[in-house]
Amino acid sequence: MAILRAAQLADPELPEHGPVLLLTFNKALGGYIRKISEGRLRNVKVEHYHLFARGYLNSRGLMSYNAIVSPTVRRSLIAQAVTEVKARYKPHPFFERTSNFFDTEVGWIAKNGITDADTYFKAERIGRGEALGESFRKIVWQVRDHYIEKRSARGFHYDWDDISITVTEELRKDNRPRLYKHIVIDEGQDLSPQMLRSLASAIPDDGTITFFGDVAQQIYGQRVSWRAAGLRPPKIWEFNENYRNTREIAALGLAVAKMDYYRDVADMVAPTAPKAAGAKPTLVKVKTETDETKLVAELAKTMAKQRSVAVLVRTVNQQNGLRQALPRTTINLREDGNSWIDGPALYLGTYHSAKGLEFDAVLLPYLSDSLFPDPAQVADFGKDEADANDGRLLYVGVTRAKTDLIITFQGERSSLLPPNNSLYTEITR
Repeated sequence: MAILRAAQLADPELPEHGPVLLLTFNKALGGYIRKISEGRLRNVKVEHYHLFARGYLNSRGLMSYNAIVSPTVRRSLIAQAVTEVKARYKPHPFFERTSNFFDTEVGWIAKNGITDADTYFKAERIGRGEALGESFRKIVWQVRDHYIEKRSARGFHYDWDDISITVTEELRKDNRPRLYKHIVIDEGQDLSPQMLRSLASAIPDDGTITFFGDVAQQIYGQRVSWRAAGLRPPKIWEFNENYRNTREIAALGLAVAKMDYYRDVADMVAPTAPKAAGAKPTLVKVKTETDETKLVAELAKTMAKQRSVAVLVRTVNQQNGLRQALPRTTINLREDGNSWIDGPALYLGTYHSAKGLEFDAVLLPYLSDSLFPDPAQVADFGKDEADANDGRLLYVGVTRAKTDLIITFQGERSSLLPPNNSLYTEITR
């Protein structure tokens, strides 16, 4: 739908046409769209958000080489900032939180365009924010300030979260003609509120923004209504027909969306059950992690001889471990975003990298209760928020499969999987 909308807005035969930016959140989806629309889109530029942001800031003379700090260096700088702030206080369990907790909180501040302490102290939040009172938020804000100072001292002007703040500020004072008249956003639910605000500033007064989003797939922790990000569309269309999944796979996806961790999701649209029938998702219990990796690799290689197959996992470490067991021809969704094969092929990636994509068959390994939700997320943010975050990842993984879905685990299966056994074909290996 996003491709068709972009083509319509760019069609010179239609009134109000003009240059179009078709924008995605991640590189893999952008590469996929470019591949399937090759030679069909004219006057349409396909980019992911950060490519757009870097290009715009470069046009303003604000994007030097190595201007954006890497996630690894950012986490290191935030850890150093936590240590420095901690030294000012008496010992307190709050400082025993991992650096990932502070890293995520600093990211949340930037993603919401918050640039002053008072706004952060008063911000309404769900999840960890409910227990993060003002006294603790003051500590987080000090960590944020120390991190930014350290980042600047290293020559970095931005990180991947707060770059959208500068883009918004520059666009609001930029009197040059806009590069695009229309912007079409695909899988927009994972763009941060500040990213959406920047895009709203990137079109002329007679331009338009078309936003395609599925809040059930919201996996980057925003969990806010798109209305809260400043979008005020004159018309809203709800697409509730499921043309991707079989009835059985869609039933599991819908069951996931009805779990407790999906409660209070803004703008949720319940899909209509598909008519096409197929096999139930297969739930396979194995004895050891070695057995699981071997089984998944064998199944993936066999199935990929005749159709498109994706193996999706929770963490990069899991992906790296599986990569050793898969053929060299396996396409990495995180690194080979522009490599798409029309026909049988094997893909490997995280749930995050598979957003917006679809495959004939999907394998979801390591869905043991000890691994999913991610124990590190539970330690940092508590069980409820970890369930909510990883539950959305599960929904994404399940709904990438068109006809076949295989889930594997060892020990006890994840509590995030719907308990209704009639949804699965269960096998023990």
